[in-house]
Amino acid sequence: MQLVLATQNPGKVAEIADLLADAGITVLPRPDGLDETIEDAGTLEGNAEKKAAEVCSATGLAALADDTGLFVDALDGRPGVLTARFGGWERLLDALKSQTVRTARFRTVLTVVYPDGREPLLVEGIAEGLIADEPEGEGGFGYDPVFVPLDGDGRSFANMTKAEKNQISHRGRALRELLAALSS
Repeated sequence: MQLVLATQNPGKVAEIADLLADAGITVLPRPDGLDETIEDAGTLEGNAEKKAAEVCSATGLAALADDTGLFVDALDGRPGVLTARFGGWERLLDALKSQTVRTARFRTVLTVVYPDGREPLLVEGIAEGLIADEPEGEGGFGYDPVFVPLDGDGRSFANMTKAEKNQISHRGRALRELLAALSS
């Protein structure tokens, strides 16, 4: 099976390609020259489906898109669907300076849109965690230096190897759900 990725984020491309390659799924990069999708759907599901539909339409191939949000309890769920445009972990730490409640969750929605018109496939993965007081680690991307998963060993995602992160991350969980759905 081949899937064209809708994302251009190099970190996401690497994570997705690594996990799907083991299952024999060929991941094709988003074609150059496609306009960036305007993510205005208001939900992770809507944005993921919109991105996948645009890439599927442009390529004539099944397309895989994701949308991920970081939902912070002390900020009433923000940045949520606007995570990519929130301003990064520095702004997040600034917003949480006076907060003692630092619980949060990463949520990833993956959608596959097919060129034959069948119903899109939608799955999700969630990682519960805490926002650290200070960034930790050099790996990962995005908010990884400040997100400490509850089912980890106390390290931030940025302090983990790719394999360790993929075992417990929101994206890893969503990709395993996707593989299970594709094989059924």
